[in-house]
Amino acid sequence: MIKGVIFDLDNTLLDFMRMKRSAVEAAVDAMIDSGLKVPKPLMIERIFKAYGREGIEDQQIFDKVLEAEYGQVDYRILAAGILGYRKAKEGNFRLYPHARITLTALVKMGLRLGIVSDAPRLSVWLRLVGLGLDTYFDCVVAFDDTGQKKPSAAPFQLALKTLNLRPEDSLMIGDWAERDVVGAKTLGMKTVFARYGDDFGTGASGADYEVNDIIELVDVVRRENEGQEGLFDRPSSVSGGKS
Repeated sequence: MIKGVIFDLDNTLLDFMRMKRSAVEAAVDAMIDSGLKVPKPLMIERIFKAYGREGIEDQQIFDKVLEAEYGQVDYRILAAGILGYRKAKEGNFRLYPHARITLTALVKMGLRLGIVSDAPRLSVWLRLVGLGLDTYFDCVVAFDDTGQKKPSAAPFQLALKTLNLRPEDSLMIGDWAERDVVGAKTLGMKTVFARYGDDFGTGASGADYEVNDIIELVDVVRRENEGQEGLFDRPSSVSGGKS
């Protein structure tokens, strides 16, 4: 019986990559206005390549790209980029449709809710508090809490211990199959792949369920706990079978 649900945060509850793309574009516009002599599409491409190497949470990414471009950092251009990024970031942090309704429904069902994120602790809490989600969760595990990223078992184990849940009584939902699904299944948790947040063009996720809208998660929990028929016209689909 499912007694708790653990969520990934970025691209599962909030549309993180939409925010990131909008913020980077605004940052590059601001840098060009301050004297950057690199075409906008090329600069955006270089920034995202750097994120791919350094990690999407890297706070010095503009410094690194500017130094690679010029051999040094022009602080006027850097400052313009940082300010442009921050302004756009605040305006583009959005929950996925039905995220709040889903969390409310799960709480009303008496489930314990948790977060397991690879992001730094402060970043996680800034997002949760900024979006008004902090009161929904009984447990928040960030990278700082274990020093290990998914699919390592450590973050999941800490969340389960804090929530006082057995793996078989819990469910993990996330958008990154190689981290969220693999890590949770290793411990024996039920898994749900957030297809709506997939940014990698994932084929077979290997999850017990896939959802195209987060509200389908309520349907998944009720199926697991009550064996009821699907509540929505388009049911969640099982992908990859049960392991």
